[in-house]
Amino acid sequence: MGQSVKELEQSPSSTSLTLLDRIRINDPEGWRRLVRLYCPLVYQWCRRRKLRDEDAADISQEVFRTVATRIGDFRRDRAGDSFRGWLWTITRNKIGDYLRKQERQGVAPGGSDAQQRLLELPEQLPEDADHSADSCSLVHRALKLIHPEFEERTWQMFWRVTVEGHAAKDIAAELGVTPDAVRMAKSRVLRRLRQELPDWGSEDASGLSSR
Repeated sequence: MGQSVKELEQSPSSTSLTLLDRIRINDPEGWRRLVRLYCPLVYQWCRRRKLRDEDAADISQEVFRTVATRIGDFRRDRAGDSFRGWLWTITRNKIGDYLRKQERQGVAPGGSDAQQRLLELPEQLPEDADHSADSCSLVHRALKLIHPEFEERTWQMFWRVTVEGHAAKDIAAELGVTPDAVRMAKSRVLRRLRQELPDWGSEDASGLSSR
């Protein structure tokens, strides 16, 4: 007999708080997860602005110091507000500070084009091919983080129906569970993913395909 929905309703041993909730209460594990998820994103933003590896790493650290002191300021008061957009604003300001400092010292990378590079920093996070690639990488980092919280069969049901796009009835027949159990597995993992990614559902959900 197939596994029932009730048998799949046992939630993984993880907090029900969202990642941002955990950050706001200064939860150490929450901070580690935030940095693991978003530091590579900030670093890539810096590198795309032609900053050297070591400078991109330094600015990334500065960004997260600012996040630590200003996380209480983050709001979603307007349509389109997102955590990534807020993080980009902080990163943009830090890159601008760096370029202005280098220009004052006469060592700005690129020499006389430093001012032009300042002007080219977009106020809003660009919605382009790089943005889509960043979204994909972010989702996969989050999936890697939450994977250990689930039994392997639950994860396989989620992965095959959501990422690989197989029909729930086919997966159910192969694994000896009910189609409802497959759908419940998918729902549980996606619910956990929404807790881990502040913008899930409000920004492009690149990195997952479903049907």
